[in-house]
Amino acid sequence: MMKSKHVHTLSVYVSNKPGVLARIAQTFSRRGYNIESLVVSPAMDGNFSRMTIGVSGSPEGLDQILRQVSKLIDVIRCTDHTYDDVVIKEMGLIKIAVDSGGRGEALQIAEHFGCKTIDLTEESMILQVVGDPEKIDALVEMIEKFTVIELIRTGKVLLARGGTTT
Repeated sequence: MMKSKHVHTLSVYVSNKPGVLARIAQTFSRRGYNIESLVVSPAMDGNFSRMTIGVSGSPEGLDQILRQVSKLIDVIRCTDHTYDDVVIKEMGLIKIAVDSGGRGEALQIAEHFGCKTIDLTEESMILQVVGDPEKIDALVEMIEKFTVIELIRTGKVLLARGGTTT
């Protein structure tokens, strides 16, 4: 069973230039924070990128790190959205070993969690799930009765609700 630890969810809006990610990661590393997940994609304007960073570490020092990251030359803004009203989604791909005897149960679990079966062989299947991280945690817990061959998660992506800017 996967245990969730407290992970702060940050969005960082940056110039789309080489080396920006390395400088941001170094800021977290120097303070002893671990980057749990990282998603980077171009923003609507290709000159900028949006990073969604899941980071674990002491909540006491996080404000100072956010200020340090915000001062980096290519960082436009850095925001902790951990307690904000945002939409958070994550995608997971899970490959399980399953033969014809267990396939029906695996498909029922997959259907319950709204998964897509994106690969199916005589010995295995790959499930795709999209949802909040807790949903994916619950699916992983349920599917652990089968042999999980591989599992990968994208990490959180988020957008602020309504007229608020992320």
